[in-house]
Amino acid sequence: MRLGMLAAGWIAGLALVGAAHAAEGGVYGAELEGFRYPYPLAHFSFTSQGQELRMGYMDVPARGAANGRTAVLLHGKNFCGATWEDTITALADAGYRVIVPDQIGFCTSTKPANYQYSFQQLAANTMALLKHLGASRVVVLGHSTGGMLATRFALMYPDAVERLAMVNPIGLEDWKALGVPARTVDQWFERELKLSAAGIRQYERSVYYDGRWKPEYERWVDMLAGLNSGPGHRLVAWNSARIYDMIFTQPVVYEFPLLKVPTILMLGDADTTAIGSDLAPADVKARIGNYRQLGKTIVAQIPGARLVAFPGYGHAPQIENPAMFNRALLDELAH
Repeated sequence: MRLGMLAAGWIAGLALVGAAHAAEGGVYGAELEGFRYPYPLAHFSFTSQGQELRMGYMDVPARGAANGRTAVLLHGKNFCGATWEDTITALADAGYRVIVPDQIGFCTSTKPANYQYSFQQLAANTMALLKHLGASRVVVLGHSTGGMLATRFALMYPDAVERLAMVNPIGLEDWKALGVPARTVDQWFERELKLSAAGIRQYERSVYYDGRWKPEYERWVDMLAGLNSGPGHRLVAWNSARIYDMIFTQPVVYEFPLLKVPTILMLGDADTTAIGSDLAPADVKARIGNYRQLGKTIVAQIPGARLVAFPGYGHAPQIENPAMFNRALLDELAH
């Protein structure tokens, strides 16, 4: 009955567009139709959990002399493949083939009404895409939630991973074990239904960018708000709710010592991202999301890992200062 009611709500929601958002920015389809990607977008069709799904992705060839290496870029929860724009260009200019998927439930990919989300499933989907594209050994670069996925991918497929690089990954701590109250999927759903451009902007300014804001960040606010306020509003929110539940209930922090691939941890140390911190008691909130300390703690647990810190930068240094970030990334990958 509950799923039937939700399905009916989604069908009704297909006819609705967020009027308030329409006045402020774009409105995009359930698979981000209408939003411009920086490189040609393709789709990989496959079957998973008995469903026909489509994964959007960019496959950008090396420019000039190819170095024979392939980089796979994994986006975060409130990001998409497009947000890697400057890093894609820098890697391609340096001779890398660059593959950038949008995971199922995100951005330009299918938003299934029923799907069991797990990092293992998303890693398997990513591997299926790489096999389809003939990429057998890759550099994996994961940002935010993509860092959790990149970790799981490297644990599952170590022979396919030449190098693992994580950029301000979440999941460096187990929030529920530290005292953050849990939300049910229904509670996450109700929260996601209320997303607005103003709310996204305020959250990103305070948590991602340490109170700073630049006009170029507006494109990414518009991307996320336009997706959430578009004709697929309820279906997008329902997938987002289940993805948040996956993030909160499937920590990778206990498995960092098991990594067997060369690993780089790249951190803007002013980041304070912590899932569920808005619900946390004051004493718990004061202890979580401390990336300056988390980076030192986690890099010591990963065999042979290196820490690259960006002092004073927030959750997305590759967006805040692309030139700085890309120089550091290319330098690390050259060793």
